[in-house]
Amino acid sequence: MSGSALRTPRKPRVIVGISGASGFSYGVQALRYLRQLDVESHLIISPAGHLNREHETTLSEADVMALADVVYPFRAVGAAIASGSFRTLGMLVAPCSMHTLAAIANGLTDNLLTRAADVVLKERRRLVLMVRETPLHAVHLRNMQQVTECGGIIFPPVPALYARPSSVEEIIAHSVARALGLLDLDCADLPRWGENMQLMTRGKDS
Repeated sequence: MSGSALRTPRKPRVIVGISGASGFSYGVQALRYLRQLDVESHLIISPAGHLNREHETTLSEADVMALADVVYPFRAVGAAIASGSFRTLGMLVAPCSMHTLAAIANGLTDNLLTRAADVVLKERRRLVLMVRETPLHAVHLRNMQQVTECGGIIFPPVPALYARPSSVEEIIAHSVARALGLLDLDCADLPRWGENMQLMTRGKDS
């Protein structure tokens, strides 16, 4: 053997960004799933994200931070996840505001959330954006196209009604599980069409 020391394998890492769109609970559910999957989570929350936490949930800032393995200040652009040498599976932005989408699409990296996303793209890792806005105008659509052309994945959290969700929490959990699946993470309780869900068959006259 060479003289180089063997490294102990690390847990896989995923970056989670929570920006200021409605849907703070998507990011919270992502952190919960990552903990269940024994994946190390690295969290950044924008100031507008914290405002939505206050409006949409009963969670305190401390409650959310306790779900993550590592939490970074929003402006800490010199943090570990701002470097491509820091290995991760990729990044999920849940939810992703149109402001954050525009910054990522145009390479604007004046905060850690958009800097980390930019690094994920340049390192050719997976970037999944759970974009939240409707209706969409042409600039929104161009920004989505630009991120896609750079290798990112646009994943609006569209409810999967075929799973017959019985609560808002189930709708959120299903969307987040699908988004994490794009990072090659398998949430065991995700209903899968044709596997643990009965297929519907069409009648001859349908």
